Amino acid sequence: MPFTMDPGRTAVIVVDMQNDFASEGGAFARAGLDIVPVQNIIVPTGRVLAAARVTGMKVIYLKMAFRPDLSDIGAQDSKNWSLHTFLRMGEPVTGPDGQPSRLFIKDTWNTEIVSELAPQPSDIVVTKHRFSGFYRTDLDVILRGLGIKYLVFTGCTTSVCVESTLRDAMFRDYLCLLLADCTAEPIGHELARSNHEASLLVAELMFGWVCESAGLVEALEAQAIPAGP
Repeated sequence: MPFTMDPGRTAVIVVDMQNDFASEGGAFARAGLDIVPVQNIIVPTGRVLAAARVTGMKVIYLKMAFRPDLSDIGAQDSKNWSLHTFLRMGEPVTGPDGQPSRLFIKDTWNTEIVSELAPQPSDIVVTKHRFSGFYRTDLDVILRGLGIKYLVFTGCTTSVCVESTLRDAMFRDYLCLLLADCTAEPIGHELARSNHEASLLVAELMFGWVCESAGLVEALEAQAIPAGP
């Protein structure tokens, strides 16, 4: 079944494209994970965002960020705690500008969106503290308030935060399109069958639609209204 959407009722969801996941000095890089796959989706994602904004589509950023006292991460015996402990959650570091920062902590360099995809004034940023962008956030309220029905997914990581948010979106009856070349993750990307590819398969079979970004950008550019003289 083809995926047809109304740009006026569509939002692009940018999942966790923040320094902790995509930049040297971030949590992934410090944990020894290969951030190149995540860095490689920055350029195509930027093209999608530019085309989306011209047609009036809303852009919503999600980012993983915890309170400085870690009170929103869960109990110390929870999986959420242990996973982020592996990634050295809360550890003090120094940002590229020489200023103090902390891994995964709100209002620090580490949880800022990468500079190449920096939010514009008309965009919305939603902070989350679990994999899904819908868990105990205002995301659903924001989308309903904007009259959004269609969601275009980009970001990282494909099988964790992207897929978790996409599943929750489908459960809430949003129609979801996942952009294969604008999503990535380091886990298993070097294997014959990666987590990324598995998530693309299950997303297309069960939760929505999957395509490459070039097709979407071409369609959006065809709908763009030329600027006046």
